[in-house]
Amino acid sequence: MCQFCVQHGDGEKWYLQAANYAADLESDLARRGYVVSFIGDFEDNRRKIRAGLAALRFVPRPVADPVRARFESHMQENHFGQPVPIEECEKIVEMATSVVRIPCLCRGQRKAEEGVCLVTTVRPVDDVLAEGWSSYADGPDVSSFERLDREGTLAVLRECERRGLAHTIWTFKTPFIAAICNCDVSSGCVAMNLTLKHDIKVMWKGEWVARLAEEECTACGACVPACPFGALSRPRNGGPVVLAQESCWGCGTCRASCPNDALSLADRRSVPAVATSW
Repeated sequence: MCQFCVQHGDGEKWYLQAANYAADLESDLARRGYVVSFIGDFEDNRRKIRAGLAALRFVPRPVADPVRARFESHMQENHFGQPVPIEECEKIVEMATSVVRIPCLCRGQRKAEEGVCLVTTVRPVDDVLAEGWSSYADGPDVSSFERLDREGTLAVLRECERRGLAHTIWTFKTPFIAAICNCDVSSGCVAMNLTLKHDIKVMWKGEWVARLAEEECTACGACVPACPFGALSRPRNGGPVVLAQESCWGCGTCRASCPNDALSLADRRSVPAVATSW
């Protein structure tokens, strides 16, 4: 069980707690302000992150480590993410009353229909998004943002699975949840790259871990490129697929690519080798 489930979920999955999608007025205003600032200042913040990463390469580790720790703590308080399988995305959509598809800031998209990021709240968010993009350079036309119903949302999520994109749930002013993003490292996801390539923890592993039924696997290898985290591999000689559970983040995206249902998800706590790997 990850630390956020303990802190914000009463020992259950924090992202399935309805209270984390609704808030009192004071908290809701704080979250609104953060969303507006996050969108409007995104490019400036991205430049600062890149400059900081470049500088950290030349800073002695005793100095660099506290800087990383401070940034990670800031992100935990404001904006962190965790992979969730599509079954739990469905439960999140059931709790939400507003789902809006927006262009992905990390990808630099301008057209809403290209978007794979879903703003997910229990209150209308159109005016918040419009305010946020009003100060974002060359931002998209907010009138083109697409409000999705349950089936439309699930259709987007299934298409993302087909493309090998991991579903991740994100806070805006922790513990309040405001988005489901669908990303991989190669797409330019800032958070994934910070976590996986630069060891700056702004994402936590999911509550699940993949399992491979070797007797069902035909070694076709279709699942290997479908794993956003590189947990699946295939020897060059064309041997059986290998699953490195310690590298699995629990998004479940790999399952959609397997023609034989050889991949499934298990509760991370039930697999001793990775039970405490968050």
